[in-house]
Amino acid sequence: MSGGAVELLEQIAHIGVDTERGGYTRPVFSAPELALRAWFIEQADRRGLDIDVDGNGIIWAWWDAPDTRRVDAIATGSHLDSVPGGGNFDGPLGIASALAAVDVLRERGVRPARPLVIAAFPEEEGSRFGIACLGTRLLAGLIDPQRVRELRDDGGVSFAEAARDAGLDPALIGPDPVRLAALAAFVELHVEQGRGLEDLGQPVALAGAIIAHGRWHVRIEGRGDHAGATRMADRQDPVVVAAETVRALRAHALVVDDARGTVGRIKVTPGGTNVIAASVDLWMDVRHRDEAAVRRIVDEVTAATERTATAEGCTIVVAEQSFSPTVAFDAALRERMLAVLPDAPVLDTGAGHDAGVLAGAIPTGMLFVRNPTGASHTPAEAARPEDVAAGVTALADVLESLLTR
Repeated sequence: MSGGAVELLEQIAHIGVDTERGGYTRPVFSAPELALRAWFIEQADRRGLDIDVDGNGIIWAWWDAPDTRRVDAIATGSHLDSVPGGGNFDGPLGIASALAAVDVLRERGVRPARPLVIAAFPEEEGSRFGIACLGTRLLAGLIDPQRVRELRDDGGVSFAEAARDAGLDPALIGPDPVRLAALAAFVELHVEQGRGLEDLGQPVALAGAIIAHGRWHVRIEGRGDHAGATRMADRQDPVVVAAETVRALRAHALVVDDARGTVGRIKVTPGGTNVIAASVDLWMDVRHRDEAAVRRIVDEVTAATERTATAEGCTIVVAEQSFSPTVAFDAALRERMLAVLPDAPVLDTGAGHDAGVLAGAIPTGMLFVRNPTGASHTPAEAARPEDVAAGVTALADVLESLLTR
């Protein structure tokens, strides 16, 4: 069964292929993501797992233990959505590996003493509605449900509308403390988003911590005009201000050791080649282990942007969309995982995960599978079949230890 996860990933390799960007584009509640949700439900059903979709759109696939209720359960899983032009491993690898791990455990004749549940969380990437790990944030009560219902994508579709179109009732989204209380621990397997394992020559690692990270929306308003008829001295060009934001973010992140600052999305309105823009929207992503350093970088970039905006005759508004503090995964759970996987290194990560959001509510841990390119959120993301198989075995070993107490 060691090739099971590879075979499962091959089954979905045609879903959401992005012919323009390369890789895969699978935003939450889109046709590709809904196809993946249906695929997961089908695969879980084939394994005799009991499917439960909650009010937040999280799919739960239960392997119930004999003579037990659904409490004190061990959870695993990941997400199915992607960034625009992402790889086929970020998220789906954790789902496929969880399904394959169930197969391995059954082949071993494991009889769980407590339930196991595989979870597929929606909108982990935040690529459609702007807030990462949205499903787990709702589950854990870390975000206002009404705010979420009113979120809109680039096409003006609200989260409530998209959820309803996907067959969900948006009135039901929100905290679910009873469900959380039924989980004793959550272990997420994920492709590594970096070269740590490749440099160490190891196939699998445990997670130590997730560094603090946040997203900020910057709205810059100027005055649209004619590119040929408007003198340079008479312009109020928001693109000039946006350029300063990008420059300042890079400059201020570079002087803080191991900080990361990114502007990966810019929207210029109206977007004509011969038109001076009326407005620019851009999004900053800032990360560092020290939460204060993240906020300091954002403050410095905001100040630099405001100075340029004043000089250019533009206005700016900077709004925090989400912020996740540094997460240290549960030490006791990690020690138990290390006892099962004594040769696995422990690596920190700069990428956010649903396990990091849930860490404030229940013990969580993570397994990383080697990525030989070190690239992620790009078609260059990769994982060798033998490393995928090693990840399934490692996950099965950890789950067996937890399920049999």
